[in-house]
Amino acid sequence: MPWMPHRLRDADVWAKVDASGTLIKDTEGRVEVVYKAGAGAKVYRAGARNLTALTGPVLDFEAGERAPEKGKAGAIPAVPDNAIHVWTDGACSGNPGPCGIGVIVIDGKTEQEISEYLGQGTNNIAELTAILRGLEKVSDRKRPVVVYSDSAYSIGLLTQAWKAKANKELVEELRGLTKQFADLRFVKVAGHAGIVLNERVDVLATSAVSRRR
Repeated sequence: MPWMPHRLRDADVWAKVDASGTLIKDTEGRVEVVYKAGAGAKVYRAGARNLTALTGPVLDFEAGERAPEKGKAGAIPAVPDNAIHVWTDGACSGNPGPCGIGVIVIDGKTEQEISEYLGQGTNNIAELTAILRGLEKVSDRKRPVVVYSDSAYSIGLLTQAWKAKANKELVEELRGLTKQFADLRFVKVAGHAGIVLNERVDVLATSAVSRRR
């Protein structure tokens, strides 16, 4: 079955198409998409209106099982169309060592990038500070906001009420900031897995370290 590259809000995906390259829609106007082009990739469904065709090769492969539908156990909640997307990453040369952050804030067609050197610190400090800087850049806190991070440590501290054994002041500052948002969601993404915006914030973080060392 052929798949073509498309943009789905803030991510690059491959969408199922027919022999002519036309999106194959179901009765609800949704299209099967995968985030990784290859055999066995998990299949999601996205509204065709949210997909923008990209220039790239048409690939033919057999995808894997379908991901849980919205509203079912294990499903990923739908993200509102007016959500602000905040991608974050921290980098540290040595742990501890020189560290920096990378952040991208996406509001519709507007993107803002942050690449900041923090000085001496740890990887966890960098990851938490990246989230802090990203949220500080969001002025309209009544809007839905989605934060993407590859740090399970940071997301756990901010969503699971884990007890902070280190970086207590930074964690408390972040927790206080999160309470100012009406609809704040965190998404754990896989690091170094080819996710375009996650790779980009990694570059912003590592370059901040290399520039200022």
